[in-house]
Amino acid sequence: MLRCKNYTTSITDKFASCLEKCTEISDLRKLHACVITRGFDQNEFLCSKLLNSYARFNLLAESKWVFNKIIKRDLSVWNSIIVGCFRADQYGEVLRIYSNLRQKNIGIHGAAITFALKSCVESGATEFGRNLHADAFKFGLSYDPFVGSSLINFYTKCDEIGDAAKVFDEITDRDVVAYTSMITGYAQLGNHHSYNAFRVAKEMQMNGFEPNRVTLVSLLQCASRLRTLENGRSIHGYAIRRQIGRLNEVFETSLLDMYIKCGDPYSGAMIFDKMTQKTTGSWNALITGHLQLQQPLEAFGRFLQMVSSKCDLDLIALANGLLCCADLGYLLVGKAIHCHILRERVNLDLVCTTALIDMYSKCKHLSEATSIFHATEANKDDALFNVMISGYLNNGRVFEALETFQEMVTNYIRPNTGTIISVLSALSDTKYVRASKSIHAYVYRQGLEANTDISNQFVNTYAKCGFIESAKQVFDKIKIKDRVTWTSMMTGFANNGFPNEAVYLCQLMQRENLHSDAITFTCLVQVLNQLGSLILVKEGHARIYRLFLEKDTTLLNSLITTYSKWGKFETARNLFKYMSEKHLSSWNTMIAAYGMHGDFGGALELIEKMKNENVSPDGVTFRAILSACSHNGLVEEGLSAFRSMEREYGIVPSDEHYGCVMDLLGRAGRLEEAYNVLERLPSMRNASNLGALLSACRVHGDTEMGERIGRWILDVGPENGSVYCSVSNMYAGGGRWDEVARVGFLAKGKGLRRTAGYSLIEF
Repeated sequence: MLRCKNYTTSITDKFASCLEKCTEISDLRKLHACVITRGFDQNEFLCSKLLNSYARFNLLAESKWVFNKIIKRDLSVWNSIIVGCFRADQYGEVLRIYSNLRQKNIGIHGAAITFALKSCVESGATEFGRNLHADAFKFGLSYDPFVGSSLINFYTKCDEIGDAAKVFDEITDRDVVAYTSMITGYAQLGNHHSYNAFRVAKEMQMNGFEPNRVTLVSLLQCASRLRTLENGRSIHGYAIRRQIGRLNEVFETSLLDMYIKCGDPYSGAMIFDKMTQKTTGSWNALITGHLQLQQPLEAFGRFLQMVSSKCDLDLIALANGLLCCADLGYLLVGKAIHCHILRERVNLDLVCTTALIDMYSKCKHLSEATSIFHATEANKDDALFNVMISGYLNNGRVFEALETFQEMVTNYIRPNTGTIISVLSALSDTKYVRASKSIHAYVYRQGLEANTDISNQFVNTYAKCGFIESAKQVFDKIKIKDRVTWTSMMTGFANNGFPNEAVYLCQLMQRENLHSDAITFTCLVQVLNQLGSLILVKEGHARIYRLFLEKDTTLLNSLITTYSKWGKFETARNLFKYMSEKHLSSWNTMIAAYGMHGDFGGALELIEKMKNENVSPDGVTFRAILSACSHNGLVEEGLSAFRSMEREYGIVPSDEHYGCVMDLLGRAGRLEEAYNVLERLPSMRNASNLGALLSACRVHGDTEMGERIGRWILDVGPENGSVYCSVSNMYAGGGRWDEVARVGFLAKGKGLRRTAGYSLIEF
């Protein structure tokens, strides 16, 4: 009897050994047949081995068949079938088998709860997971490090880090796995939770446990998010001392990502160059890092190296290549990548599609971007809409951007703050206030009115469109006002002819203890310029020096303009002379000041200095030169400057430049030449230029040409009352009172009134 028992044990051991070593499915099935023919099909030990073997080959049906044939009171057998189902991605089956196990009342093993929790994470069965936590507590398994780690991972995935921390605190016998699970949980959530990850890591080392590779990878992710280069370097040093992560792709890629995100791309590049095996993931991490650091040229160079190394280009790599081309304006290379996508029949995801649209938009190939956008049949996300809207706006297609925004809202996709602000900014330039009010209503319904940035843009938009009362109402409702809020409202008052209100607002801003910046003072200087108060300008100038803002170029330009306008030319010249850094706008401002004071020689001298300092003039420079020539009667010098614009500097004259030339010729009485210039205008419907020539006709008594210009002006239909007044005066000078009445009737019908002049005297 004893010999028979020993013989049976020997046979089962041999079968078990063969099952563990089996590498082919056909051999496994033959062994299973031998087990049945030898009468061992009820042997729990062998059947458990069979279960594991079938599970190893993902043969779930055979595993279930074996499981249903054997006695079901052995927990190890239940564990085997649960593990097998999990490995076969049958998460619902795992939870079903676990429920059956609970009904048997034969106990629970930690492995069953662990894999059931993992199945809950994969299938999103949150409530079932909470019940598993209750089972773990009931059977005293919540203190087990493996079960506890699975619970931590479950609660982390459910965005309930507080419950995960409670589970961690309940684990009495913590090991490296438990600590690493908690650190990884904090790392996955990011933000301020990353600090907690470092706190747990410190506690881990104080309790005598050394971080492993997985721990260090999570800590590197935290260092990347917090941009703490010092912590990242400490982790790197620890890994070198402990020889952790050498030749490991995940660790080296995390290290590379950390250095780049922490603003040390050179160390990241060194890590990358030392990697023995550069995978697609490591290439992507390096290129993405350069793009995030606004280094598209370096990113593009690495992308070319990646292509040359014959590395597989996945969707992330292709998206990175397209983003490089978008930032650099490399249309031909971007098209080459697109051709590769089409040739290889790559199924694009939304990220790659978004990058493709961005590339074509930024490379001024909007028609192709629009075609790709409309051809995208998958569910469009907010990023795709945002890029398309941005593409339209950057190419001056405001109404198409507005239509896309409306489509986005219709599809219940919520735009981000940046998109709303961009659309509003474009609408403010077009003065399309009705659309702005529609967006305002949408923002109100979505509860976004509390967002200060959005409200600031509404203040700016309404003010630019001339609806100053609406802007003030939005301003008054903003609970948390920042500098931009106050400055936007001040600028709105200033641009709409309410300088006193702007000054009062500046005083209120100071009472709120908000420090003014250069933009605020620039607005204030412009307001004081309107008021004609030189004393207040000097007070503001003194305050600018006390706040160390005297190096801001835009602010100094405003001061130069103001002092020049109010006769303090020497002060303006000294400001310009002692500027630490002169931008082109500064040179233009000073040239205009010389012209304003009739010093054309000084303006020419300044232009020569510009050339010596390799500062190229632009359209604004020539407008200032032409204006100076016009006011000083220097006709030939002005015409020479006008001809040199395109011939020497490649600057195409605009309507304003042609207007200056017409004014120059008109003041000199050369009306026929001025009229010839008018006929060459890019836009012949410019009422301002027509009005300038009409005034010259009145001064020099050319009634015939004046009437011709007058009829032209009335056909254009300007919105400026002073132009109608000039036409009316011309007809009145010739005694044509019927025409005077007709012009007056036209102006009245448009609701236009002549702007009254006024004088200011400062005591």
